Amino acid sequence: MKIIDLLKQNTPSLSFEVFPPKTETTFESVKIATEEIAKLKPSFMSVTYGAGGGTSKYTLNIAKNIKELYGVPTLAHLTCVSSTKETVRQKIADIREAGIQNVMALRGDIPDHMADDDRTKWDYHYAVDLIRELKEADANFCIGGACYPEIHPESTTQSDDIKRLKEKVDAGCDFLTTQMFFDNNLLYNFLYKIREAGITVPVIPGIMPITNANQVERAIKLSGSFMPQRFKSLVDKFGSNPAAMKQAGIAYATDQIIDLYANNITNVHVYSMNKPDVAQKIQDNLSDILLSD
Repeated sequence: MKIIDLLKQNTPSLSFEVFPPKTETTFESVKIATEEIAKLKPSFMSVTYGAGGGTSKYTLNIAKNIKELYGVPTLAHLTCVSSTKETVRQKIADIREAGIQNVMALRGDIPDHMADDDRTKWDYHYAVDLIRELKEADANFCIGGACYPEIHPESTTQSDDIKRLKEKVDAGCDFLTTQMFFDNNLLYNFLYKIREAGITVPVIPGIMPITNANQVERAIKLSGSFMPQRFKSLVDKFGSNPAAMKQAGIAYATDQIIDLYANNITNVHVYSMNKPDVAQKIQDNLSDILLSD
């Protein structure tokens, strides 16, 4: 099922992101974790794609397994940075052969060993290039794109961000999923700005449950996310107690999601970090809300 069709149902829904293993030796444990999350029957599950495509074959294997065994619609991530057109076109063919209709089109992180490369020789520079490639390969793909409620770490202004976002939507992006954020007001302000800019596709908020203090530094590094004082106080108080921090982090994420639903945002995506217990707890906290319409 196409994700854009799920989004049109306009009822509260929850989806989860998982990531594939980095090596063959960890494939089975990751597969089991993703299956446990699939058993929760989320609206869909997205499967990430490692920097430089290093885990690409596992991305497809995990996505196909979830779809075929549990009937959960899957969204396969695909990145293009530093890849050749031949490589990307083969990956697109593999996705289509696996019967996956939904693709998350991303530029991707630049691997450290390629940071100083001559990028003028690369076939793809931005996600919009990949979106055009996907549309050309198969007009029936449902294509997702990423967006930043605050500002992309490599951008100078949010207005530049929004201009690039409009290019992605105009190229054929069907929906957008946000990078993590910890203050819902940032999202509401962002939504107002992009609607004013003529971007009307559905936007799915991405929520990251911070369940241990070590995740905070990584979250800031990845997304440049603003950490509100309320969240900082939570980490200061419970960060040294793993069990308490986990419970508090789940509660904070749940509170964010409830506020989003209360403000008529019906679809929320949770970055589950392959933790079935965290996904289960968040879903349990929202059980009656998810049944409402």
